Parts: sequence; C-alpha cells; structure tokens
Amino acid sequence: MIASNKIDQVNFTGSVSGGRAISMAAAKTFMGVGLELGGKDPAYVREDADLDHAIENLADGAYFNSGQSCCGIERIYVSDKVFQDFVDGFAERTRAYILGNPLDEATTLGPMVKPAAADFVRGQINSAVNSGARALINAKDFKLDAPGSAYMAPQALVDVDHSMTVMVEESFGPVVGIMNVRGDSEAVRLMNDSAYGLSASIWTADLERAQKLGSQIETGTVFMNRCDYLDPALAWTGVKNTGRGATLSSIGYSTLTRLKSFHLKHQI
Repeated sequence: MIASNKIDQVNFTGSVSGGRAISMAAAKTFMGVGLELGGKDPAYVREDADLDHAIENLADGAYFNSGQSCCGIERIYVSDKVFQDFVDGFAERTRAYILGNPLDEATTLGPMVKPAAADFVRGQINSAVNSGARALINAKDFKLDAPGSAYMAPQALVDVDHSMTVMVEESFGPVVGIMNVRGDSEAVRLMNDSAYGLSASIWTADLERAQKLGSQIETGTVFMNRCDYLDPALAWTGVKNTGRGATLSSIGYSTLTRLKSFHLKHQI
C-alpha cells in the first residue's frame, strides 16, 4: 500500500521493527511518516511528594488496561528517604486489585490481549527474580492467574536494576519495577537510561524543581503529579526509539498538511 504512491501520509503505532520497515518503504515515495513505537515510561517520586496521591495514581498508571497502555508506567524511582513507605503503600494497593472478567462490575483488572503476551511478561518477571529481584505480590492470591492464560496477576518488583529486562525492555503488561535513588541526578540518569522516550512523570511539591528536571529528561512529554494522560491542546510526541512526528495540538495537524504558496500579481 505504501509503495503504491497513492497515499500521502502513513501513521503507525506498534513495534520498533515495524516502524523501521514502514520508514524504509515510505522513503521511496517521500511521503509523510508519523510513528509511535515502543515505550518504557518512568516515574520519579521525590521525598517531598504527596505519597498517598503518588501511590494511588502510579498504581493506576501501571495497571490501567492491564498495563497495556503506550504511556503506562513501567518503572518507578523513589527517593531513598521515602522508599519503604512508598513500597509498602504501593504493594497494599496492588493486592487490592480484583482480577476477573471485564464484564463483571467487581473486576478492576482484566485479562491481557492474549496468553502469549501475558507469558512474555511472566518471563520478564521470572528472569528478574532469578537475578535477585523480589516480587511483592503473591500471584496465587489471584485465582484466575495461570501460565498459558491471558489472566495475569499484577506484580511489583523491588531489588531491581538495569541489568534486568523488566527495567529496560518494554513489558506492556501489569508489572512495574521500583528502585530507590539517592537524589535528583541519579533519578534523571536512570530515567534517561532507556532506548525509549515517550513520557515521564515527576512527583513533587516543587514546581520549579519539576520544570528543571523535566528539561533534563529525554521524553516527549513530562508530567508533574499525574501520569498516563493526554491533553488535546498539547503535542504528543516521543524521542529515541519511541518514534518520530507528532499528534494532537496544532502541531499534530501541521504534520498532515503540505504548505503551498500563492504569488499573485493582480494588477499590471
């Protein structure tokens, strides 16, 4: 379809390999290309954050749609001064999820898109645990969780590091790794230690500090005290292997247009 030269623009949401293939095909016709590819969105919880607010919203950001959200939270860095309190609260909130049929009103966590996707995430978790990570959630407490099933218990991991795939490769499932950090500089370094750059969130009471840190973080969007959110007035874009181009806002519309100039001399 791209090679037909009958379309002017192609937008694609999917894998990095798929985006590369589309870019190569589109280059032959010089058509416009917009790509939203992989993500590994981080969050940073500073010592001055409202912990209750951060825990509630980061749990939702990690497990919304069973973790199957392009801008879902996949890794969390927490100030060592509040680390244990955050972890305890996050684990408690995670255990309160109800894994079940989405048509059941009591369900708060549904299945993943297919069993293979769930088993991929289970593989990341098992690999991390075998490398020294500690799982905070007992999957057996969620009756529907079973290998080979699309129903998967939510999981939070501590004692993780960036040698583990669960911290550097896209999961797209209900799992999040939580690391303690000693300050802003370490948090920014770890947040930027990624092949992706869609969105990041900073949880703090200090607006000026959030803006300063946001300018150092390599993502298309930076949130303060919220996550997994779109504003139609703001451009939605990414850096690194997350892709190219932009959607939303007037900038998003401009990527779908070709400029044309008229030089008209009406009177001679």
